[in-house]
Amino acid sequence: MHRYHWTTDVSTRRTFLSRAAAAAAAPWLLPASCFGRQEAASPNERIGVGVIGVGAMGQGHLRHCLRQPGAQVVAVCDVDRWRRERAKRVVEENYAADRPGGTFEGCTAYNDLRDLLARDDVDAVVIATGDNWHGPATVLAARAGKDIYCEKPISKTIVEARAMVDAVRRYDRVCQIGLQQRSTPAFRKACRLVQEGRIGKVQVVYVGHPGTNDYVNLPPEPVPDGLDWDLWLGPAPWRPFNGRLHRYGKPPGVVPWSFCRDLGGGNLTNNTVHAFDVVQWGLDRDAGGPVEIIPPETGEVPSLTYKYADGVLLQVDWRIEPGKHAVPKGWDPATRIENFGALFVGEEGWIHVGRRGYFRCYPEELVRDESDLSDDARMSDHHHNWLECIRTRSEPVCDIAAGCNSTIVSHLGCIAHWTRQALRWDPAREAFLDNDAANRLRGRAMRSPWTV
Repeated sequence: MHRYHWTTDVSTRRTFLSRAAAAAAAPWLLPASCFGRQEAASPNERIGVGVIGVGAMGQGHLRHCLRQPGAQVVAVCDVDRWRRERAKRVVEENYAADRPGGTFEGCTAYNDLRDLLARDDVDAVVIATGDNWHGPATVLAARAGKDIYCEKPISKTIVEARAMVDAVRRYDRVCQIGLQQRSTPAFRKACRLVQEGRIGKVQVVYVGHPGTNDYVNLPPEPVPDGLDWDLWLGPAPWRPFNGRLHRYGKPPGVVPWSFCRDLGGGNLTNNTVHAFDVVQWGLDRDAGGPVEIIPPETGEVPSLTYKYADGVLLQVDWRIEPGKHAVPKGWDPATRIENFGALFVGEEGWIHVGRRGYFRCYPEELVRDESDLSDDARMSDHHHNWLECIRTRSEPVCDIAAGCNSTIVSHLGCIAHWTRQALRWDPAREAFLDNDAANRLRGRAMRSPWTV
């Protein structure tokens, strides 16, 4: 029987990663084999990956990591025993398919992320837990010397987001945020054209998925055998188990807990953060953000509205409705704003971009020739970009600082809704002006022993 043994020569692998960093400035091309397993790296050159959280989103990340020839998934972690054991089987069956004799043993399943992070042969981790765990898990991973891929939104609060950036920088880690539009040709093209001034000065940007969440109380139910409920809650306030928060076993297609404010921010952080990231990127605001946030509860605006210092507006609604919004020339009001996309409206036209290659513009002459449709990105694989940056020690396409500021836009909208007030925001100080109630909502207490 053939068994794969992960190399115990950690220093050799670390030396490889250090040497590879010297090639960071050199041009490189990706062969087609990079997107399959047919040309796997030697054991000392592989990046050992641990996947923390293998539920609704984690399953997808696990599949992506298994497709990377330069990486080896050596560990998985989940507080749900069914999920972690299934993930271990998926990993071992996947690698066994490429082994002589069709067998493989080399993936360990953990209940506690701290045990996974203690392993020397884990070079990098994917954090695909619920939002509630993103902050503490990222900080712990950075302290443990691991490079990080963190699901969106990067945090549950503004304070956590900034602490995550600080930890990643302090420990010199490579951290990619799962705002994967940054690796998608249609989005790269749209944001490039906006930044080049193709639609003239931007006046307003529209995105979809409005709405946040509230505090909820649910009746207690028996904790399923195999679920570590205390660790599932982690830094969140204690509450009894209820099946609406976590479905033990096979995960549903969506995260069930997002309606609960103790665990996240609802639509704005769960979904709209993707669109906010496109807006920040397209407006070249990765290092900043809006200066005013006005919720519809004030009666001043038809939908959640942000203002940037240069006068650009950002509005959140499903559609642009006559009498409610300013309908741009050439726009059909029956058109729904693309999920996770954005409509940039400028003085000379508009560009509407979304997933699955969606791209529309007005007037059509905005895209002058086929060269405008090309994309100069060296890859369109978010996970591959992350792994390549680990080798070269360079900045990934959605570095944690950009992901932090895009996520903060989501948090600002939530706080505006929750306070029902128009808020003024200082992006440099990351503080609200003259509003103590709003400032208190920038962070939340964490249940001991968890901190950021």
